[in-house]
Amino acid sequence: MAEKSYKTLDVKPNAESLIKPGELVDLIEVTPLTLTDRRIYNQLLENAWEAIDKPVTHVISKAQLRGSHNSNDRIGDSIERLMSAIVKVQVVWDGEPAVERVQLLGGNIEGLRRDGLMEYEIPPRLRKIIANSQVFARLQREVMFALSSKYALTLYEMVQKRGNLRWKASERFTLDAIRGILGVPKGKLTSWSNLKLRAIDPAVQEVSALSDFMVEIEPIKTGRSVSHVEMRWWRKSGETAADRALQFSKMGRKARAETVLETPIPARPDWLARKGAALMTETYETARLRHPGYDIYFVESEWRAWTEGRAPARDPDRAYLAFFRRFAEENPL
Repeated sequence: MAEKSYKTLDVKPNAESLIKPGELVDLIEVTPLTLTDRRIYNQLLENAWEAIDKPVTHVISKAQLRGSHNSNDRIGDSIERLMSAIVKVQVVWDGEPAVERVQLLGGNIEGLRRDGLMEYEIPPRLRKIIANSQVFARLQREVMFALSSKYALTLYEMVQKRGNLRWKASERFTLDAIRGILGVPKGKLTSWSNLKLRAIDPAVQEVSALSDFMVEIEPIKTGRSVSHVEMRWWRKSGETAADRALQFSKMGRKARAETVLETPIPARPDWLARKGAALMTETYETARLRHPGYDIYFVESEWRAWTEGRAPARDPDRAYLAFFRRFAEENPL
């Protein structure tokens, strides 16, 4: 009996991560998308995952897509861009490499209430691509929402797709190919120096800081001009939860440097000390930088009240940050 081939749809998301088919990682944007568009699309894929290859409609609450924003306007804008977006996907057709052009999102209907629902469809050709997919990227939610540019998110997805390949630790791309995968709009960052300065270097720095991998992208010249780049990656070792929290804090500070004042964190109130030991300073910094305007200690008290009667968290700092994200989504300022 022939062994059943392993499909991407056999892999399941979990509480900390979601799954993205590899074909939707290295796609070429014909219509440019934003960082918010890409995050929302990943959430739509995750929400539809159990029946994503079926001709059915899927339903999601707008609060899930809105995150900590106070308005649904950005959701509608992103949905319309995703509906009109055309991408080129590398596929195999009759045993030969081919390019398939597909739309990312089908028809949908949005309830007008602020706390309403959205119903949407995955286009038929895209369902077929996903159903046949055998390569995937597992994306950590914390990382996806911490990255500050669409170039960083795309690079993160590229590395997550390739990171577990034992036989491969680098890949070469033409300059046009890497520009297309990163989603650089036509006519923008046309020189290698600008592309490196504005897109590649910041993305490499963020992904190396926040993900489980270190990344390098080096130019390769043909004659005197850069014609290709080589992407290399390797897994970090010996990283602790404290290290990760500190990295999130540093990158969060950089990403929000223009909107968050560098003021000292106020002292933790005495009444909160009776509810449990203080978390790491870096954790409070991360919470403040990710969710400006919220009282980080009030949210800690809500988290500690929620944990009463539950098994202690193995990593309280990570658990608090995860609770804070849900709290901010459900209680926008």
